Amino acid sequence: MLGPFRTPLRMAALLLIVFSLSRLALSGYYWGRVDATGGLPFILLQGLRFDLVLTGLLFGPWLILTPWFSQYRSFHGLVRVWFIVTTPLALFVELSTLPFIEQYDVRPNYLFVEYLAYPKEVLSTLLGEFPFELFLTTTLAITGAWLTWRLSRPHPAQLQRYPWLLRPVLTFILLLMVVAMVRSTLDHRPVNPSTVAFSTDAMVNQLPLNSPYTLLYAVYEQQRDQAGDDSRYGDIDEREVLEVVLAEAGLDNHLVADGSPSMHHQEAREHPQRPLNIVIVLQESLGAEFVASLGGLDLTPNIDRMASEGIWFEQLYATGTRSVRGIEAVLTGFTPTPRRSVVKLADTQNHFFTLASLLGNQGYHTSFIYGGEAHFDNMARFFLNNGFQQVLDEKDYENPVFYGSWGVSDEDLFNRAHQRFKELGNQPFFSLVFTSSNHSPFDLPAGRVTPETGPEAGRHTAIKYADYAVGKFFDEARKAAYWENTVFLLIADHNSRTYGDALVPIERFHIPGLILGGNIEPRRVPGITSQIDMLPTLLSLAGIDSDHPAIGHDLTRPEYADGAGRAIMQFNGIQAYMEPGRVVVLQPDLPPASFLYGEEKILQPDHSPNSDLERKALAYAAWGPLMIKNHYYFDKSSPTSSQNINLP
Repeated sequence: MLGPFRTPLRMAALLLIVFSLSRLALSGYYWGRVDATGGLPFILLQGLRFDLVLTGLLFGPWLILTPWFSQYRSFHGLVRVWFIVTTPLALFVELSTLPFIEQYDVRPNYLFVEYLAYPKEVLSTLLGEFPFELFLTTTLAITGAWLTWRLSRPHPAQLQRYPWLLRPVLTFILLLMVVAMVRSTLDHRPVNPSTVAFSTDAMVNQLPLNSPYTLLYAVYEQQRDQAGDDSRYGDIDEREVLEVVLAEAGLDNHLVADGSPSMHHQEAREHPQRPLNIVIVLQESLGAEFVASLGGLDLTPNIDRMASEGIWFEQLYATGTRSVRGIEAVLTGFTPTPRRSVVKLADTQNHFFTLASLLGNQGYHTSFIYGGEAHFDNMARFFLNNGFQQVLDEKDYENPVFYGSWGVSDEDLFNRAHQRFKELGNQPFFSLVFTSSNHSPFDLPAGRVTPETGPEAGRHTAIKYADYAVGKFFDEARKAAYWENTVFLLIADHNSRTYGDALVPIERFHIPGLILGGNIEPRRVPGITSQIDMLPTLLSLAGIDSDHPAIGHDLTRPEYADGAGRAIMQFNGIQAYMEPGRVVVLQPDLPPASFLYGEEKILQPDHSPNSDLERKALAYAAWGPLMIKNHYYFDKSSPTSSQNINLP
């Protein structure tokens, strides 16, 4: 009777063995973090449970159909093709887990699929940082494909015809078995990653899962988010969301009635003779732990030197872990959400509010200057459709000093930006200048900085080079005519690697930020501040009165002189809301978790949680999806598509 089920059973056994061995190996590799949770038995037992879930998903349909078609060779041929395709893919994803965790501190998620659209950049990163792992994973996956081909060879015992009366009975039994495997519970909802969230270490919480499952679940979540299901952190009334967030933004007395609940009039605190240019220098992957002025390593002497020459943020926090999240926060003032960044969302590709669209409407020339390919992460499309008049990328450089995996060097980038700014003369301009040299595999021109040594030598040397290039740019900018008429923001997009044994590694979101310019009075901002506060602050310093929907705090105002007082951070599927001394962590399908966060930089459970703070965290988490769903954050006055051209 088992003859027709021979191939599915063999493939299931192969996957169960591989997944169990992989989980055991990962637990051993990260034993310090696993041991701290005391959860190894839980990880292994629940791991088998989720392996059966995946097995049911992959093999269930074939099992259910087998009693009806087992007598046909063509049916078993289709089953064999299915397994030859899916089993090696599942093995490849699982075997890719270690380098993925090393990079993102999480099992493979939607990024694993999303970045397949950029093979050059991804392959160069893998070859530069994980060459052995890439070779080993590919070799083992090919071996798995060969083994699958061998184990799924047709056998005469498979060609068995079941009696007609037995077929529905077997189908019903198999259907119950497959449903039981996939649901893995009698509860109202089937199991999901929250079922095994047993510790305060987000990465360890994912070890009971397997990577093909986390990848498929991430795709499912992405589709659910696109369909508008934004209740994953908890239910909150839309009216309460608006009341909480608008009150926190201090906008009650400044709202402008135009259909957007956060549209308000911002009056600049500074009023120079003419509105100033604005330049944002977005530094790739620069965490506070590499900046001496923020208590980190001595790798950024130029940034440390300039810290005393402008507005220096001592507790500035990124909103996420990827470049598009930093772009989203700094360029649009938008809060992080469990969805993808607005740079990539289909719903935000036209007329979404950005600093470029606002300034373009006020007569500014707007540009994005990048050393790599601007199509990466959908940047070119989002920028050109949302207020940028010009995009310069790697094809626009003649005789670059150095050309690496991610495009031209930061020196070339800044030389091109400096040249462009001088060419604009008296034309007011806004520019987003995005660096890339400090990105794995860290291709750098030789002879600029002294190479570092040690296990992080490549990264540390790249940080030194990026600092060298940005220091050189600002030295040249000070000599140029545009210096006195420009406000510069030098800020990181995110940290280099965001990982740790906490649900949200708060310190890995700590980044440098500095506002410079001829009219900027130097000072330090000691309090908690978010990337979303940069947009209104820049507008105020540049002397630009405007109407916009951004809810960040203008840090030039007396009430925010010491900082915005809060920060919001998105860490994979988790969101954190922080105020001085307290952090609320929101996880999908789980109640809010409150923590104390002091000088020791450790999340400690708060046994007296603040319900108002938890509600505030939930309101901020629901704000972004609400704005997108109702088209509240869109620039209805932006120019038509005729603006979307690449000016000379």
